[in-house]
This record gives sequence, structure tokens and C-alpha cells, in this order.
Amino acid sequence: MVLYAGRHLHLLRTTSGWEYAHRPQARGIVAVLALTDDRRVLLTEQYRPPVRARVIELPAGLAGDIPLMEDEPLVTAARRELREETGYTAREFIKLMSGPSSAGMSTEIITLFQATGLTKVGEGGGDGSENIRVHAIPVRELRAWCREREEEGLLVDFKIHAALQLAVETAGGRRLWQ
Repeated sequence: MVLYAGRHLHLLRTTSGWEYAHRPQARGIVAVLALTDDRRVLLTEQYRPPVRARVIELPAGLAGDIPLMEDEPLVTAARRELREETGYTAREFIKLMSGPSSAGMSTEIITLFQATGLTKVGEGGGDGSENIRVHAIPVRELRAWCREREEEGLLVDFKIHAALQLAVETAGGRRLWQ
């Protein structure tokens, strides 16, 4: 049963009474662990109204939410979001994993990609409705840098660390920062 139907979000209730959120125009969510040739991770920073804070995140966004592109492949959405948000393109995308973002609250399934062979082609910053700041952090310094941002009052999305660990596992156990 639909409790609320907004432009970008629906609130639903199951017959057993469970309430959850659904994005009706999106067929998936993508997030990108973008690694430069000099071993830097590209992160975004933007204000997120639901948590009333600036958040450090992987470049990410919706797939299938653009009119006439409802069947957009996830990797195409990942390429688009990486370019829009960071100003970089990538030669290679590897799917790391897919899974729910908050299984008790949302139907969202996020697919994490690793992007390598990066080339800077623009400024990034988002699609015009966004005010995104881009950070290029050396992998060796990532955890300390994230802790410093938290101490400053920013929130850090845990998917950054999960994606990095998945990338290490995908690389056959080789440490990405060596």
C-alpha cells in the first residue's frame, strides 16, 4: 500500500505493516571507487539534507532516472556519475559487489564499481543541482584523512572503506597502496 508518493520517493507499507522507502524512477544505485594512477582515491563532499551535514562519499548516483534512459546499464550510470561529479573518465570499470544500502528501510540496491585508468576531462562538481567538492586522497592516508573530516564534524560514508577492501580482495590480496 502506498502511504506517500512524491516525485522522487515513495513510502510504502506491506500487508504485515512494514514501512519502507522506494525510488520509483531508479533501477539501481551506483557508487565508484575511482583510483588514479598515482594511487589516490577520488571522493566527493556535499551537503546532505536528510542528515543535515556535509558528507564524504564515493562518486555515486542513480541509474535509469533520466527520461528516455530508463534502461541505462549500471556501468553506464557509473561512468556518467564519475564524470559529472569528479570530472574524470575511466578506461576500466570492474564490478566489485551489489547489495542493499539499508535493507530494513529501503529497496535500494547499490552496485560498487572500481574505476581505473583515469583521465581528467573537466571540473566535476555535479549536474548543476549539486554543489560537490572533489578530493583526491592518497590511499595510504585515506583512513587518517577520513578521521580528520569526522573530527571536523563531517560524516564519512562507510562504503568508502568497504569498496577499498573489496578492491584489495579483487586484486588477489595485493595491497593497493604498495
